Amino acid sequence: MASYKEIVTKAIVGKGKKYFKNNYTLSTENNPTNVLGCWVINHKFKGYKSGDKVGVDGSYDVNIWYSYDNDSKTTVVNKKVDYNDLFNVRVKENADLSGDTDIIVRTLKQPNCVKVNIQDDGSINFNIEKELGVEIVGETKMKIAIEEDEEPWEEIEDEADDEVLNEIDESVDSDYIKETTDDQ
Repeated sequence: MASYKEIVTKAIVGKGKKYFKNNYTLSTENNPTNVLGCWVINHKFKGYKSGDKVGVDGSYDVNIWYSYDNDSKTTVVNKKVDYNDLFNVRVKENADLSGDTDIIVRTLKQPNCVKVNIQDDGSINFNIEKELGVEIVGETKMKIAIEEDEEPWEEIEDEADDEVLNEIDESVDSDYIKETTDDQ
């Protein structure tokens, strides 16, 4: 009959994802004629526990390439975007978050510029979307079945029987080494 033991181990005790779409405005030195491109680079982030929620601090750089002077000149304008997002992550039942926990944040969808337009006042308005996934790793207990009865050891028998061993002993020439050294 099997008995049970408890093992304490680290495991994912909470997991969730969240989609974000944010709108930003950027002022330019020149009056833009057309937006030629927008890209997002240098995405960095770090997760932390904040009470019963998970926070993520991060940043990324937005580069917008635009033309001005009736499309005769171009330039790129940069903006660093900082963000702080909070997640309500559901924790699995019987999970103890009072001890040491690790927060793992993953980018499920990298920040991407989905819409850019020029406002009447000459500023550039743009939308950035991203999706983040968060995992909480904490201590948890598992019950496993333990088999108390140890399986018996198998007897290993040599393949050679007494007759084969006697034949080997009789065929060995004990003077072999002496004869070889006398001939030299």
